[in-house]
Formats: sequence, structure tokens, C-alpha cells
Amino acid sequence: MKKIVAGAFFAVTAFAAPAMAWEGQVVACYDKVWVPASYEYSKKLIMAGHKEWEYKNGQMVKVWYPPVYKEIEHMTQPGHYIARKAPCRS
Repeated sequence: MKKIVAGAFFAVTAFAAPAMAWEGQVVACYDKVWVPASYEYSKKLIMAGHKEWEYKNGQMVKVWYPPVYKEIEHMTQPGHYIARKAPCRS
């Protein structure tokens, strides 16, 4: 019985010793950082610029209406996490 207990104790310490003896060295530390999505914008012509005659204050007036555009948003890269190097906290 003593031999079995001693053998079991020896086996447990023999397998656990390498794990307990390991003392690693910290090389670098990183933080998890969120990078928001990036977008590209373009515009689409809705109504071209034009001139019109209008009657205002008893006289004819030539009025300039500028072009009208619609802004279109295209996602170029979705939001994601990156690992950014940071100072190590004890």
C-alpha cells in the first residue's frame, strides 16, 4: 500500500514539475481596439442646374437654381477589432 501511494505521489510530482518550473518572460502586451467602419462617398445628380424666368415685384427676373445632388455612402471596410501594442500592466 505504501509503495502504491509513494508511486502515485512520485508520478504526480514528476508530471507537474515541468509545469511548475516554467517561468516565462513577457515579450509584448497588446490591447483589443475597435476600429470603426470606413466609408467612401459619391454623389448622384438629381436635378441639373438651370435658369428660369420668374415674375417678382412687378418685373421679370432671371433666377439661377443650382444643381441638386444626392450623397451616396459606400462601406469600404466594416468595423473590426485589432491588436494594438500597449504598455504591460503588472
